[in-house]
Parts: sequence; C-alpha cells; structure tokens
Amino acid sequence: MAGRTPEWTRALILKKCSAETKPVYHDVVLEKRPLRQLKHGEVLVKISAVSFNRRDLWIRLGQYPQIRFGRTLGADGAGTVVASADANDALLNKRVFLIPARGWESHPDAPEASEVDYHPPCGTFANYVIVERSQVIRSPDHLDDVQVSTWPIAGITAWRVTIINAGVLKDQNILITGIGGGVALFAMQLCLAKGANVYVTSGSEEKIRKATSLGAKGGVNYKSKDWPSQLATLLVQICGKPTKIDAVIDSGGGDIMTQVSGILKQGGKVVSYGMTANPEIKFTMREVLKNQQLIGSTLGSVKDFIDATKFLSEQRIVPVVSHVLEGLEAAEEGYELLKRGDQFGKIVIKIDDKASAKL
Repeated sequence: MAGRTPEWTRALILKKCSAETKPVYHDVVLEKRPLRQLKHGEVLVKISAVSFNRRDLWIRLGQYPQIRFGRTLGADGAGTVVASADANDALLNKRVFLIPARGWESHPDAPEASEVDYHPPCGTFANYVIVERSQVIRSPDHLDDVQVSTWPIAGITAWRVTIINAGVLKDQNILITGIGGGVALFAMQLCLAKGANVYVTSGSEEKIRKATSLGAKGGVNYKSKDWPSQLATLLVQICGKPTKIDAVIDSGGGDIMTQVSGILKQGGKVVSYGMTANPEIKFTMREVLKNQQLIGSTLGSVKDFIDATKFLSEQRIVPVVSHVLEGLEAAEEGYELLKRGDQFGKIVIKIDDKASAKL
C-alpha cells in the first residue's frame, strides 16, 4: 500500500422519498462513511471538485434508469491520487478525473457491453473515492480541478457528438441548439477549435449574446416560431449568399428534423444527444429524399476520453463555469440551480480541507 489511507469520507447519499411525496423528489443526505482497504488495481482519489449534470436532477425526480438508493451521488469529479494498492504507482500524487461510466472501452461505433453502466461503483460527491486505476485519466495541466470537474460527462458527450458523429471540419457551418448547458457549450468550443462556423439557438437572448462573445457567429431565439427562417436570413447576412447548415447538434428532439430540413444541406446530419423537448423525433420522406441523416449519440468510450482530453489540452480549451459552490453542504443549492435552468455553463462544488474538518 502506498500513501496514507483515511478511515472515513463524507458522501452525499441518495435516499428514497416517502410514498406521499408528490411529485417524486428523492432525498439527499450527507453522511460519514468508512473507507475500506484498497484492492489490487485500485487507487484512492481525494476529490477537489465535482460538477452537476442533468442526470443528477433526473435521479432525484425518479426519471433515470436503474436508480440505486443508498449510493453516493455524482458522476463527475476531479482530484488527486493520494493512495494506491501499488506502492510504485506512477499515478500517486497526480491530478486526475474519473471516467463516469463502465462498459465501453474502444469500439468506434457503440459500447462493447450489451448494457452500459451509467451508475459507476463510485459516486463522486464525496471527499474521497476508491476507483479502479484504469478508470481515471490525468487532468490537463492548463486547467484547475474546478474546471476539470466539468469535463467528463459533458465533454465526452460533446466530443462524440461533434467530432465522431457529426465529423465537424474547418469552415463548416454548425448549428448547436439550446446553448447554455454544459454539453452544448463544450460542443461549441470543440467546433470552434476545429475552425468551424458556429450558430446557436436559445430561449434566452442573453445566452445568445454570451455565446457570440465566445466565438459563435450568431444565434436565434427558438421561442420564435419562424426561427429557422430567421437563421436562414442570418446565414445570408454573415456569408453574403444563401448558405446551408452542414450539421445540427441537438438536445431537444421533437420536430427538430422537420424544422431544420430547409436550412440543412443535402446529406447533412442532425446528431441528437438528448430529447428535452419531446422524447420522439419526427422524420419524414422529405428528409429521406434529401439524404439527411439522424444520428443518436451518448457519452463515449475510454479511447474517446483519451483522445478528447488530448485535444482539450492541445487546444488549451477552458470550460465555461457558471457557478462555484463551497462544500458538499451546498449541494441542495446546486440542485435548485439545475431546476431553474438559467445557468450558462457548468455548476461546480468545490471541496476543500475546511469542509473535511467539519466531520
């Protein structure tokens, strides 16, 4: 055993709400829990920062698959390896982040496993986490742990959507819907790093303004029924001639295919990583005749994580952080921010030694 192993950790635990609670909203409790001895191939990570994802809210609402009560919440986390079962482990005292799922190693199209476990054995909302050393990746040197904690789920989802499935290239015109969330913002940053021209939609004029300040060419408000026509006009204004979109990165679902069919090039792609507006996507013969493609995309493989993190480092991309909360005690505030949905960027909890001292 290398490194000192603490005996306890604090963790944010999911508890089932009472049957009388309507609508369902499961409880979270901050508990002190013992840390077991490390097994072969495991390391202990001292967590410095964790970030929220929509899944964290969906779990409490009872709207996520395979919910497991009594488990530590959280999927995204960054920190430092402070102990290892291997006395000579090269990861000791190195900054890392945790891979948030199991079952997809390297296959280019889809997971090798018949079912991907989106609830890894170690939730991240804790002071210390025991994890397989093969399931951590060195943190980029140009980012601090608050920034790194935003990367795993949102970053790899954005990488898979933009680089793998949309195949974004320099000078292409890319539309990203619902700008402001973590995945959409990472998608924008990845597209910009590739040299693409990015256009966005949002229900908030302020979010569109912020996106353009980060490099987007412009945007339209999806609350307007004629937003596709507005986007077509915007493309003419910016490009100087009628221009089509090469690919759409979408999280809303619903009528997105029929809405963008007129502004999407023949053979263009709509890549969907979520369906927040409607759990179905309408696809008509009109899109078939245009050879337009609808592609589903979720998370990515361990190989994708390695490739994406290398690109993040090479391009010196800095994640957009909306809120930084102090200590696991502030978790409820993070959930409330998620409920409101007005954040621009990721919501992070910073975990420090002062919080640990409250045990």
